[in-house]
Amino acid sequence: MAIRSLFVTRLYRAALSAHGPAIDPGELEASCLSVAEDDEAGQDWCEANAFPGYTSYASLTDLPWRFPIFADLVKSLDAHVAAFAGDLAFDLGERKLELEDLWINILPEGGTHSGHLHPHSVISGTTYVAMPEGTSAIRFEDPRLPMMMAAPTRRKDAPEELRTFHYETPAVGDVVLWESWLRHEVPMNMTEEDRISVSFNYRWG
Repeated sequence: MAIRSLFVTRLYRAALSAHGPAIDPGELEASCLSVAEDDEAGQDWCEANAFPGYTSYASLTDLPWRFPIFADLVKSLDAHVAAFAGDLAFDLGERKLELEDLWINILPEGGTHSGHLHPHSVISGTTYVAMPEGTSAIRFEDPRLPMMMAAPTRRKDAPEELRTFHYETPAVGDVVLWESWLRHEVPMNMTEEDRISVSFNYRWG
C-alpha cells in the first residue's frame, strides 16, 4: 500500500531579520501608531465601514515613501518572498514578484478580521509588530473545504496536514507568507492590548 500527499499547501514562517536590513521593532511599532493617529482618511473609512480598530488599506499607498523604516521593511520582505517563491517552484520567467500594496492593521480588544483571500495577488503575508500575550493567532482554512459536502469532521488528534483549520501563532518580528488564494482570518482579540501587524501583497510582474 502506498499513500502520498498531493497538492500541498505551503506556509512560510521566518524571522523578519533573516533577510534584509535590521529593523527596530519599537521603531516600527511607533511608526504604525503615528500613521494611525495622523491618517484621518483611514480613520473615516474604518468608521464608515464598521472596521474594528484601524487599517491603512483603503487610505495610504505610499508607506515606504513616508517612513524610511517601511522602505527597509520592503527590502526585507522582497527577500523573504523570493525565497518562498523558490520553494513553491514558481517559473517566473523574466519577471519577478513585486510588492503591490502594504498596509497597517491595528486590532483592538474585541476586534476580528473575517475570513477572506486576496484574489489579484500571488503571495500575501503579514509581519507582526505587537502580539500581546493571549492575542489572536491567524487561522487558515483548507482550500478544499467548500467541496467537502459529505465528509465527516476530522478527529481532534488528526495530523496537522489533515486538519480543516490551522492556527498559526506568530511572535513579534516574525513574517508569515502564503499563496494569496488561501482563505484566512484573525479571530477575536481577547486581550486588552492592541494587536499590530503590517500586511502586504505581491503580484507577478
